[in-house]
Amino acid sequence: MGRAAFFIRLYGCPVHCPWCDSAGTWHPDFTPTDIARMLPEQLADEAVSTKADFAVITGGEPAIHDLGPLTSALRRNGIRRHIETSGAFPIQGEFNWITVSPKWGRLPIRDNLRMADELKIIVETPDSITHWIEWIGEDMHADHVWLHPEWSQRNNPNVLNAIGEAVKTLGSPFRAGYQIHKLFKIDEQDPRSRPPVPLGGKDHACHTVDKRNS
Repeated sequence: MGRAAFFIRLYGCPVHCPWCDSAGTWHPDFTPTDIARMLPEQLADEAVSTKADFAVITGGEPAIHDLGPLTSALRRNGIRRHIETSGAFPIQGEFNWITVSPKWGRLPIRDNLRMADELKIIVETPDSITHWIEWIGEDMHADHVWLHPEWSQRNNPNVLNAIGEAVKTLGSPFRAGYQIHKLFKIDEQDPRSRPPVPLGGKDHACHTVDKRNS
């Protein structure tokens, strides 16, 4: 958190969380009509030019793609490779750091949970933390478990209090997380970023949906 990272945000995601803050990567209403495609070597060159500490490959859901050619190009250029994924699909490629952010809409593969360096749990309701701890169970091996308020709930005192109490009660490896780049409007200031899209890709306020039983 707080370090310079070069984000490579890939298109496509079959999970479609109703509160997704990156719905521009999959929502049909925001499908780009003109796509400037880049080769892995071009992306690696651009990452090098930013002098960022590492590159984060995310989405959408990045693991629906074969990331081997891209991670190889980044490695050849001396760039550390991170991935942020829902964990629901096999991870293809060479990574220095794996972040699994599990989603109820499509649950993660157990092997991905076991090899994750960190988990990022999205806290939609005060009960989300308990539900995920119970579901992950003995596969909670990550050195860091971040508890992030779902963005539309970031000012909900019940959600924030639940995160604070969990960190104080459970201790390590649980940590209170936040999308700090949004406070600094990093994406909005970067000309390479696409214009922001409403949460979930909708034009109205998003309502959280608990899909544990779906």
